[in-house]
Amino acid sequence: MITAEQREQLRGWFAERLPIDVYESLVDVVVDREEITVIGRVPAGESVKEFRARTRDQRIEVAREAESLYRRKVAWGVETDAGRALFTHLAVPVMTRLRQSERQVLDTLVAGGVARSRADALAWCVRLVGKNTDTWLADLRASLEEVERVRAQGPDRATDSMESEEE
Repeated sequence: MITAEQREQLRGWFAERLPIDVYESLVDVVVDREEITVIGRVPAGESVKEFRARTRDQRIEVAREAESLYRRKVAWGVETDAGRALFTHLAVPVMTRLRQSERQVLDTLVAGGVARSRADALAWCVRLVGKNTDTWLADLRASLEEVERVRAQGPDRATDSMESEEE
């Protein structure tokens, strides 16, 4: 879990390295264990396709540096008046152990044409939960950040266990 402070530091890192003409403004930097997604506003009058072609070399250069430094892949996205569009992002396999009743839900979504596969159906379910529980998830993330902050202020467990062994 990354803290809000770490996320802001990462956002600053990208803001410093991206040439000023890449994005009109840097909107968001989203981080998980595998990937950093950088989202910015496309300059007025420029299409997403034009943006991707114009900024490709610059984005690759910054991504290589970030991937080496942060050990995560870098994905890119844009925000326009029409919404957000992500590109070059990962689709990471996630281990699941679903019971038959849960698999049947996914299979129903596939049979109903909502999804092409169980993986797509599961992604659809996750998006739906995320969309309908934004406030609750934000509260949960904030509480996790507080737990990390408190842990960081606590004693060093490795040092404590070595001292107790010496006694």
